Amino acid sequence: MTLFLGIDGGGTGCRAAVADASGRILGRGEAGPANIASDPATATTNILTASKAALAAAGGGSIRSAALGLAGANAAGAAHRLQDALPFARLTVVTDAVTAVKGALGAQDGVVAALGTGSVFASQQNGRLCQIGGYGLALGDEGSGAWLGRALLSRCLRALDGFTPMTPLLRAVLAEHGGADAIVAFSLAARPADFATLAPRLVGSADPAAQAIMAQATADIAASIARLQPPEPLAVTFLGGLGPAFAARLPQWPQRAALGTALDGALLLAREAA
Repeated sequence: MTLFLGIDGGGTGCRAAVADASGRILGRGEAGPANIASDPATATTNILTASKAALAAAGGGSIRSAALGLAGANAAGAAHRLQDALPFARLTVVTDAVTAVKGALGAQDGVVAALGTGSVFASQQNGRLCQIGGYGLALGDEGSGAWLGRALLSRCLRALDGFTPMTPLLRAVLAEHGGADAIVAFSLAARPADFATLAPRLVGSADPAAQAIMAQATADIAASIARLQPPEPLAVTFLGGLGPAFAARLPQWPQRAALGTALDGALLLAREAA
């Protein structure tokens, strides 16, 4: 039986699926984070772990073609290094934005806002894909879980220094982390997924600090969507763990549910490349 492998890997986890030539999924596997730019060694290990689990669940066999949509694939050299480390003879490595659009829109025109640990935005029009963002927490990822968590810790320190009002949320986060010095120490070793664990403290909170951070994130996301919109607006599909929260805050564009997942998009790419 001809088998195809799809991978959806981001800052929080890696999901794999093995399908037959008709697209029927035969087995699935999961592992930890798979950002090939920020932590390539761990990402490679997790990609292999998820792949082996999916293939085992499918009953074994050999993979004819694999397609991987991964966070960090837009970093120079990252995809090439990964290809050398993986055992697949026919391999396509793209950013997670490409597979997200492929899965969410199929052949339809539209805009995708993918908001998870990181963030990335893309449009598809007449078969042409345009991506913006997706540059990682150090340089962007506005509106993402990691960005929100980092903004919260930064605001805690700004409040301590007297630049912004101290609020109950900021006071609680400072106490939980053990003060300013502990927050600084945390930031030196924290990866995007670590910052993202703080994002739920902001979504839906009535705390003034949370509302200010969410307002900035919403404005940044709106600017990215607007940048991708043609004169006649396209429907927007919000993806990721934070997608529903920001979809509710941005009703000015028509919205459409995703046709499928980024993993579905990866499997479609794998089959197209065979």
